[in-house]
Amino acid sequence: MTHSSSSGSPFGARASERQQLLTLFDLAHQVTSVLDQDELFAKIHELLGRLIPFDAFAVYLLHPSRPELRIAYPFGYPEGVAENVRLQLGEGIVGTAVAEQRPLLIPDVQTEPRYKNLVPGMRTALVMPLVYKTRVIGALNILSRHANGFDETDMPLLGQFAAFVGVALEHARLFENERRTSDTFETLAEIGRELASILDLDELLTRLGQLVKRVIDYQTFGVLLLDDDQRLCVKASVAFGEACERRTFALTEGLVGYAALHCEAVLVGDVTRDPRYVPCVDGIRSELVIPLMLKERCIGVFDLASAELDAFSRQDIQVLTPLANMMAVAIENARLYEAVAANERRLEKEVRFAQRVQQALLPQELPKRLRGVDVAARFEAARELGGDLHDFLTPEPNGLVVAVGDVSGKGAPAALYSAFAGELVRGRTYRRRYTSVQSSPAGVLASMNNILHERQLEEYYCTLCYASFDFKRRLVTMANSGLPYPIRCTAEGCAPIDLPGVPLGAFPGTTYDEASYSLAAGDVFVICSDGISEAMNEDGEEFTSSRLIGVIERTRGGSAKAIVDGIFEAVQGFRGEAVQNDDMTAVAVKITA
Repeated sequence: MTHSSSSGSPFGARASERQQLLTLFDLAHQVTSVLDQDELFAKIHELLGRLIPFDAFAVYLLHPSRPELRIAYPFGYPEGVAENVRLQLGEGIVGTAVAEQRPLLIPDVQTEPRYKNLVPGMRTALVMPLVYKTRVIGALNILSRHANGFDETDMPLLGQFAAFVGVALEHARLFENERRTSDTFETLAEIGRELASILDLDELLTRLGQLVKRVIDYQTFGVLLLDDDQRLCVKASVAFGEACERRTFALTEGLVGYAALHCEAVLVGDVTRDPRYVPCVDGIRSELVIPLMLKERCIGVFDLASAELDAFSRQDIQVLTPLANMMAVAIENARLYEAVAANERRLEKEVRFAQRVQQALLPQELPKRLRGVDVAARFEAARELGGDLHDFLTPEPNGLVVAVGDVSGKGAPAALYSAFAGELVRGRTYRRRYTSVQSSPAGVLASMNNILHERQLEEYYCTLCYASFDFKRRLVTMANSGLPYPIRCTAEGCAPIDLPGVPLGAFPGTTYDEASYSLAAGDVFVICSDGISEAMNEDGEEFTSSRLIGVIERTRGGSAKAIVDGIFEAVQGFRGEAVQNDDMTAVAVKITA
């Protein structure tokens, strides 16, 4: 049915020139005021009907990079026909009009061999090129069922209208490009935030294909990363095919190798014409490869391919290059996170083993065959590993050596130093079994001091209290190298033993004082590291040695274990929610007979 605009058109034989100009001015204003492309096509359809009666028409647009015309808007065409139309310049009457940049009027298409019969029943065709400035951008193809449906009088007015349409289409295209660019960069920002939040490499690589789809369409997609042998390996893909996914590429192979080697994007509109192309996926005609750059270093590429010719453009490179840079950073972050996580797992395993070793090096029970004495110890590290040490040794049948030490610092280094110091204590103590030299507590400390100083670990030192109990002679002899003063409780009361000393390893040739005390039933000796007296609460106050003495006085009637547990419970209660700031060790020796 003929378009309803055939009646009431202002351009019949009787229309005045003034009416024509006014109407044309109105049409120009209406068509050039529309910036949305879809809305513009509908407006062209409406306004064209005010100029000329027609039964079908189409807006053809020229491809931006190929000499090819496609139908952007059809009216009156059979369903599904317009979508598949591809006209080369010079092909058909539309291609000819565009190629020659001049209008074509075909009074009877049945006599025109160049006519493409896309709409059955049409008799007259009028093709008007669409020109923006001096550049042709497409054409209007207007059809009528009637022979001689259009004539030469229609040409000038339609030419003017087509000029307005050309300007409007170009403005709409530019506006659409700006909007698309704005939307694209907003999408890129969203993608960047999402990429930064993914730290699992496999999850990241899987997600990349979905994220790229948000900014550009493709048929196949792949992420290829350089391995240690500088070969590109497929790490993630969409529609690559199993054979292609297993393949690796040298830097001298294919478009992907070229892009990675030269650190530049590769855009190929027709891969069959490019000798660098290596067939991998069937049916591919165009390809775009973007290098993944991390600063100046290429770590891989992502590869887009399509079955269409010239499916990608230079604008796609501008959009995808910053995305590729974000991908490279995200991939590197995921790799680093994976390496750090693997290293943390290894360290956790080693720390757990080191904790077992440290616990195994500490005495688990009182040496056997000793009578008349009760001994207990408790140790809590501030970190996974601690620098405190303690030991119970029996170099003679009626003797007991108790050693409590504290290495400066915390963690693994302090634990290693502590283990070495503990072995020195055992070695210096037990050698009396095999030599005639009877080493005293002061002599043991002096010997250890020289050995530790020779190791030249100036940033580390060890404070140690060494107490030798002789139950046959009912005597204890002590030497101290800077540990908090030990506490002695007798029938007269509890008080610290004033026994100072220089930390072990600090200076060569240091000598140490000794103090000896007789033993009586009920006497209690408590030796603690400074993590006990210097424990802090949430207000920064220290537990102090006076509070420690008060706890010992209250608990001295119980077992050695009860005394030690009482000390730890008091410290924990005092500290409250404050974090433990140092390793804590407490040893109690109670003379029971």
